[in-house]
Amino acid sequence: MIHHVSISARDPKHVADVLAEVMKGRAYPFPGSVADSFMAVSGDDHGSMIEVYPETVTLLPGQDDGQVRADHKAKAGYGPFHMLLSVPVDRATVERIGEREGWRTRYFGRGAPGQPPAFHVIEFWVENRLMIEVATPDMLAEYTRMLNYEALDSHFGGRAAA
Repeated sequence: MIHHVSISARDPKHVADVLAEVMKGRAYPFPGSVADSFMAVSGDDHGSMIEVYPETVTLLPGQDDGQVRADHKAKAGYGPFHMLLSVPVDRATVERIGEREGWRTRYFGRGAPGQPPAFHVIEFWVENRLMIEVATPDMLAEYTRMLNYEALDSHFGGRAAA
């Protein structure tokens, strides 16, 4: 289970506020060593949270026995990171929030080309540069039906990746 992730944003406080709204949670300053960072907290039983750093911050491995460290000279851009975030609100709410923010927000089916969608998500493009796939409660049921060992073994003939 993933309990928290970190992302970067041009306006970390605003992004944390919007994500907290979609999660029906709250935004707080991030109590770490990275200035101007915030967190969107869901308040669920799992401690789900999204840390939002300034776009110029990169996390680097610590040196010798040191912990992770922050570099404040990163170059922002697109990257392969995305996540699926389940939220306790409906599709219309997510789309309304995305429209208000001016962020690309679109409903799509996911699956193999030429096949019926295996599940659906809302692409919620934070600041129009970072995609978060949002799943409302009805969408999450599709996803969890598809992404379990029994369904995957059936689909792949019992072959896990080698």
